[in-house]
Amino acid sequence: MIVIQEQTNGKKPNQPKELVNENIRFPQVLVIGPNGEQLGVMSSREAQFQANKFNLDLFCVAPNATPPVCKILNYGKYRYEQQKKAKENRKNQVRIEIKEIQLTPQIGRHDLETKARAAAKFLSEGNKVKVGVRFRGRQMTHIEVGEETLNNFIEILGDAAIIEKPASMDGRWLVAILAPNKAGGKK
Repeated sequence: MIVIQEQTNGKKPNQPKELVNENIRFPQVLVIGPNGEQLGVMSSREAQFQANKFNLDLFCVAPNATPPVCKILNYGKYRYEQQKKAKENRKNQVRIEIKEIQLTPQIGRHDLETKARAAAKFLSEGNKVKVGVRFRGRQMTHIEVGEETLNNFIEILGDAAIIEKPASMDGRWLVAILAPNKAGGKK
């Protein structure tokens, strides 16, 4: 016995196709003409015949309606426009990233200001900033020093940032999340 296997290139062989033309198998459908006028309720076969008269396709726009709604249109052009809209929507999507700034409890004032300028730049680009103060060894006994460092950092940023998540301990880290202030000025 010889068994022949089809290569599917990773695609499922029996994917459900879109409801176009002969794939529409509802007994009754509400048909909308190519100019947007209602042609009435008719059988799928009659609707397909009407679409063929216009040299267009029959596309089911609302399969869950009662009766299902089908429109006579140029399906290739419709799909192209949908893909174009989807691409435009993806292009206009704003992605907010979380940038991370790491501090230590005994960081120098100048270093703190330098890191604050970097954070201000991230915030002006519309990104959020996760500020973390790392404690090592015996520094854990003086968490208040890290809190003071974090407060100084936020004070340097001024109106450029708002505190989205206040400072909290996460293991050996004191972490706060800052978001850009839409109304605040840029430094």
